[in-house]
Amino acid sequence: MSAPVLIRSVRPEDRAAWALLWDGYNAFYGREGATALPAQVSETTWARFFDAYEPMHALVAEDEGGCLLGLAHFLYHRSTIQLAPSCYLQDLFTIASARGRGVGRLLIEAVGEHARSAGCPRLYWQTHETNATAMRLYDQVAEKSGFVVYRRAP
Repeated sequence: MSAPVLIRSVRPEDRAAWALLWDGYNAFYGREGATALPAQVSETTWARFFDAYEPMHALVAEDEGGCLLGLAHFLYHRSTIQLAPSCYLQDLFTIASARGRGVGRLLIEAVGEHARSAGCPRLYWQTHETNATAMRLYDQVAEKSGFVVYRRAP
């Protein structure tokens, strides 16, 4: 990584810059145009980061000039197979110009530190099977669980 990157909690004044990252993340997964998330979902997600009763958190990566380079959203939840909560890294995204510079790794490590501090024995995440670029990083910093994710409407 060439220039120093600061990983920190998102702040209310980051709203506009976070929205650009959030929109980029959703576009990456095809949630744009007709398939875009409803505005209420994004507004609620943003509000949850600042609600002390919510188990949802957000970190951002910031360059020396104050530009946001990436985001990580994570949450804590209970498990039927352990007493301590698990930490789920739900969203991880960096702008194109930050990819390959270690920003994603720094965000993962920062989420890991939060999880350790919260007493979580497990940090996990998932990605789309076509996201080969991200999987190259993930294969270096974690192990594949062997589980396949299924989903459906209730």
